[in-house]
Amino acid sequence: MVTTGPPARRSAVLRMLVVAVALAGALFGGAVPASAHAALTGSTPAQGSVVDRAPEQVALTFSEGVAMGDDSIRVLDPHGKRVDRGKLRNLCSGATVKYGTGLPPGLGNGTYTVAWQAVSADSHPVSGAFTFSVGAPSKSSAAVPQQEAGGGLVGALYGIARCLAYAGFVLMAGGAAFVVACRPAAALVRSVQRLVVQGWALLTGTTVAMLLLRTPYTGSGDLADVFDLGGLQQVLLTKPGAALVSRLLLLAAAALFVAVLFGAFARAHEPAGAGGTTDAEGETGAVDPAEEARRRKDLTFGLGIGGVIVATGLAATWAMAEHASTGLQPAVAMPVDVLHLLAVAAWLGGLATLLVSLYWGPPVERTAVRRFSRIAFGSVVVLAATGVYQSWRQVGTWSALTGTNYGRLLLLKVGLVAVLVGIAWVSRRWTARLGEARVAEDPAAAAGAGGTAAATDAADAADVADAAQEAGEPVERQSAKAAGKATGKAAAGAPAASSTATATATATAASPDPDPAPEETPDTDPEAAPNPAPDTDPEPEPSTDPDPTRAAQLARQQAALRSARTKRLRDADPERLGLRRSVLAEASVAVVLLVVTTVLTATEPARTAAAVQAASGGQSTASNQPQVLTVPFDTGGPHGKGTARVDLDPGRSGNANELRLRLSDPSGKAMDVPEVKVSFTQKAKKLGPLPVVPRHTGTGHWRASGVQLPVPGQWQLSLLVRTSDIDQVTEIRNVKIG
Repeated sequence: MVTTGPPARRSAVLRMLVVAVALAGALFGGAVPASAHAALTGSTPAQGSVVDRAPEQVALTFSEGVAMGDDSIRVLDPHGKRVDRGKLRNLCSGATVKYGTGLPPGLGNGTYTVAWQAVSADSHPVSGAFTFSVGAPSKSSAAVPQQEAGGGLVGALYGIARCLAYAGFVLMAGGAAFVVACRPAAALVRSVQRLVVQGWALLTGTTVAMLLLRTPYTGSGDLADVFDLGGLQQVLLTKPGAALVSRLLLLAAAALFVAVLFGAFARAHEPAGAGGTTDAEGETGAVDPAEEARRRKDLTFGLGIGGVIVATGLAATWAMAEHASTGLQPAVAMPVDVLHLLAVAAWLGGLATLLVSLYWGPPVERTAVRRFSRIAFGSVVVLAATGVYQSWRQVGTWSALTGTNYGRLLLLKVGLVAVLVGIAWVSRRWTARLGEARVAEDPAAAAGAGGTAAATDAADAADVADAAQEAGEPVERQSAKAAGKATGKAAAGAPAASSTATATATATAASPDPDPAPEETPDTDPEAAPNPAPDTDPEPEPSTDPDPTRAAQLARQQAALRSARTKRLRDADPERLGLRRSVLAEASVAVVLLVVTTVLTATEPARTAAAVQAASGGQSTASNQPQVLTVPFDTGGPHGKGTARVDLDPGRSGNANELRLRLSDPSGKAMDVPEVKVSFTQKAKKLGPLPVVPRHTGTGHWRASGVQLPVPGQWQLSLLVRTSDIDQVTEIRNVKIG
């Protein structure tokens, strides 16, 4: 952000206050429960429990509304065979969100696995698995896929598409706002046009990609399912699908907006003399200034109103399908989320447009920078206010802020915003210097304009001579042309004597051996001397069939000269150079901020995670599942290679866990070894090693019951495998205990 309005000290104080308010909002707590990102809060039978006889159904309770189908809950017997009835039961009552599936009578004893998958009300897929036993735990249980819903390649592609969709919206909406509200002349700048159009194309492409990826993202996880038309039809009936389709319709209206912005609006702001009507004799017709001003005002007003409507609608497609649409106070949260997105677009999108204008466009007027400064500061104020509300709604408590992934990501985001505002303060100082330098240098610039122009044109003359020599054109002729051009410009901008001296010096520098001026000859009758003298060197007539290779080479050289001259003039202003660098630093931090924001929107809110943890007795639902580890080993001796599979069920602290160990050789066949040892250690609390002595139950199988781990957290599992008297190895793996 660039600021030029208030004095430096007061402006810096205001910005620090805004950052302080945003930080305070992130830390502000409340006691009202909220939810977003559905989580499993309970089940019947309970996970890890042992029941006397088979239940009639399996029921799951969630923290918020979810979308489920007949295949969303699967119950597998100890051999991996599905035994549920395959029909979803809606058991919801009031504020309780509960679904289940029936079980047939006569199920035998053993350990049963329940695998479930759903789509939460904020559009994110969630899944999990747990076990319960009938009669007594069995020696084996069904293996469930370890990939979470929304993970794998499809999840990565969907996450990238979400991030790029945010970026496209910011570039398109913020860039258009910068042109309409800050610098209408930027509608004629090619780099700005490309930025806004590419933002529109990026948002459109990612929206289509997300629509196609919804089926595998919330279901099978197989990328080939993007071509499943039946799945796409089902997606269109969901809230996220409707939001994506609405976004595509609004993008069609945005395309019309962009066409008018860089069409009629750009033509209305062409410099005087660039447009106008031309009569039959080639005279340019005068345009009524009052009529032109009224036309510009009408276009600006129409584009402003239309742009706000379209941008608000696009922002609402996120608000109506993500965190804001569920949980605490959705009627307030959705408008606040829309304002938050619009403020982000106005600030960061305008910053990106200012950046490309500074690097790849004509000099940016100081008034345009000041207008953007006011809009950017207003955007920061809106971001702080909406961030306070969103932080309270999604975090709620101090412990949730520091003890959950969402809270830590939010602290990182607040830190990035603070860094961004700090760099903006540096940009503001460069802008202030730019303004002071203009005022101080105007008289000198006016006095020395002719000399500066002559010096610049002298350098250009030398460049043109070099280019002509490379192209094969006589150096003397091109040098003389360039020198004459420099002389004319110098005569127009300086006193006559100085102009003559400058032009002479320029011509001498550009052409070390110029042709002498032709001597004057008396007037002669054209008919008496129809042919030129034999020693006359007539000017050759222009070729009607120029060499295309030479013409292309000259065009490239001229383009390079124009680019070099533009860069030389641009870099000659140290204030603008400093401003460009500080704005580039802002834009770099903004890119990181955008990525963190995207990850934040896909993370379970801290308030929900804390509430679910409290409901489960202080244990994390993410870790309240059977833990399965696959550990390759190699003792170095004969038959020393193999793989160990360790199952810890239910994987909870304070409970009697059962540990099952299976060793297999490289071919997958069960293998016996003389000795295996298992122990658990938690270094954070200096617990352990706690030894576990498994008993041998069969070829390649060991089992240990009653494994007690006193506290939840990250534990280290140490597995020792000995294959001979001297060959043994110890492998260490991390395991999360709830």
